Amino acid sequence: MQLLDDELRARLPPLYSQEYEMDPVVHAHFYLPGTRLHWWVTEGEPRGDDFLFFGFVNGIEDEFGYFVLSELESVRKYLVIHVERDLAFTPGRLTDVVPAPDL
Repeated sequence: MQLLDDELRARLPPLYSQEYEMDPVVHAHFYLPGTRLHWWVTEGEPRGDDFLFFGFVNGIEDEFGYFVLSELESVRKYLVIHVERDLAFTPGRLTDVVPAPDL
């Protein structure tokens, strides 16, 4: 399954378009099965031969940041598992779709 298909590419708003939104719309969810790694995509656009995303990342730290498609796809080279796109995900406001952090 492609992480970034033509449909998602067409509906993603460009970088910085939701910069001043207090509760931006999340358009896609990627995850690494069996881990706490999740990428919640709010924006993105092509950058050279790659695609640059911006969104909320659950990882070592939970934070907003940039990530590129090639990095998500490269996980396959090092692990048996690979980053997947949540096909059941429905776009929505960040506070509605991203689970609250464990405290």
